[in-house]
Amino acid sequence: MVVGTSSSMLGRAFLLLVLSSATEVHGGPSSSAAPCSLLDYICIRLGPWYVLPNVCVSTLCIDPSCRSAPGLPELAMMATRLTVSNATVTKASIQHALAHAKDGKARKVMRSCLQLYTGAVPRLQWAARSVAAGRYSGVPEVLEAAYEHVASECTDLAGKVALPKENDEFYMMAYVAKAVVEWVQLFG
Repeated sequence: MVVGTSSSMLGRAFLLLVLSSATEVHGGPSSSAAPCSLLDYICIRLGPWYVLPNVCVSTLCIDPSCRSAPGLPELAMMATRLTVSNATVTKASIQHALAHAKDGKARKVMRSCLQLYTGAVPRLQWAARSVAAGRYSGVPEVLEAAYEHVASECTDLAGKVALPKENDEFYMMAYVAKAVVEWVQLFG
């Protein structure tokens, strides 16, 4: 398809521009600074208004291929797929916590959170499929709803009830994924 090829060529041209500007930032080819990967570049650019670069990198590097993404679309695809995986794991952790909850308040919180995650997973799967197909419209909104209306609401509901740590991890994953997808929409 000609459109996909043009978009891919533009993405590669942008990547070359990014990498060449990263070399300039580090003082040129003779610099002793480590080369800047696409992931490093994006995470540096996303901060400080989104998330600190080291948090961005560590969030996305749950996947060992994090530094080998050949372009922005692939990085966005990896981020959205990780968000789906993280939501699925968090949902399972909440199910486990519900099964082992002793008091009524904890059971009520876990039940409510489970409903939120159960509803979010199919929307996140849609977002990941859309990004894989090169369609980004609506995806940032789904990711934002995931961290604002799922993870945050669970935290708010919990109060003094201990939630599985995966809820916070999911929040960060969806937050970083949204930032990456928005970046790709603008520059990919």
